[in-house]
Amino acid sequence: MTTPPNTESQRLKTIVLDGERLIEARVRLQAGKDAILQKSFEELKGKADEWLTQGPWSVMEKIKAPPGGDMHDYTSQAPYWWPSPTPDGNPYVQRDGERNPEVLNYSDRVNVEKVFASSSALGLAWFYTGNEAYARHAANIIRTWFINPQTRMNPNLNHAQLIPFQNTGRHIGIIDFSQWYTTLLDIAVILDSGSPSGGSAPGWQVEDMDGFREWNREFLQWLTESEFGKAERAEKNNHGSFASMLVSAIALFVDNKELVKREVANIREDINETIRPDGALPEELRRTRSWHYSNFTLLALTRLAMVAKKVDEDLWSYRGPQGQGITKAIEYIIPAATGDATWTYEEYQFERYAAADVIRAAADAGHEQSKQAIAKIETPLGDLWPLRPAPEQLEPVKANPIIS
Repeated sequence: MTTPPNTESQRLKTIVLDGERLIEARVRLQAGKDAILQKSFEELKGKADEWLTQGPWSVMEKIKAPPGGDMHDYTSQAPYWWPSPTPDGNPYVQRDGERNPEVLNYSDRVNVEKVFASSSALGLAWFYTGNEAYARHAANIIRTWFINPQTRMNPNLNHAQLIPFQNTGRHIGIIDFSQWYTTLLDIAVILDSGSPSGGSAPGWQVEDMDGFREWNREFLQWLTESEFGKAERAEKNNHGSFASMLVSAIALFVDNKELVKREVANIREDINETIRPDGALPEELRRTRSWHYSNFTLLALTRLAMVAKKVDEDLWSYRGPQGQGITKAIEYIIPAATGDATWTYEEYQFERYAAADVIRAAADAGHEQSKQAIAKIETPLGDLWPLRPAPEQLEPVKANPIIS
């Protein structure tokens, strides 16, 4: 491991993550006396080393052209829609929770998820090690997908989650980006100013950050002004929560703090409608994967609360007219997350550790019931929380033993 000089004086102005906490973790990791951090680092390094031999990727790689014919347009097919038993498959019908393998005919969604996962692992690995190879590859991956004129994606999601024979894209396709994209914003900040001296990473130039900010300004305009963007934000379920989180994080990234504050005010109104007084999320409880989607929505809301804190807005302590709030919703899932109660709603892949990140985030924010639950929750194998303490969608991996 290449150890950077220990001059930890700069402030890292990350978007979701706490930059000062990241710097403190780097100092402790370099000191070599924190076994938990070291274990998490070994997992991170393993992921980063695997990504070093893969990518970059581009929207130009897809074989099937988008409906409009512009290969720079991101395109994906709705995952839960299947062809009818007719010669041409028309019409397509929905099977909630069952993924149609036909969606792989468009490679953009698979590839952009690789962009998100690889740049995150590589960027963090550079931050903690100073290894230039990690930084240069992360920079090249981001530059190829978002900045290079020959390979960049157009800053819109007009053709996301289309349904054959029915449409050329849907507003709910914004979820393709919103569930992962805000992590990439933090990685861009880390590459831009995450060296021990406060400088940028090797391979990440001023022009790269300027180009990436401009892409995000255009994308934010599309999210806030297009019909798709407006419709997605109006959804009263996980889609609306993620859209709000996405808009808020990008707004902070391009230094539009007033938009962040407006979005926080809007999400407070949403909380009044979407969270019951007992903390349940009724739109998610009716799903075939009610546990997954309840935690999924809370992932968006807790990340949004972390963004809000950067503009001095407190979503953690907000209570609606009947006591609705983010922490109230977390209290609803805690009994099942700790094993003290059975989750009684439909869920064919119940995993206790799915709640780990949102509970830890609430505990960090001072929520007492979450603090008490920490000793009983499960965490996933390969847990990266100590190195990137913010809620992330966890992969379906085997759980670690109970934290003691």
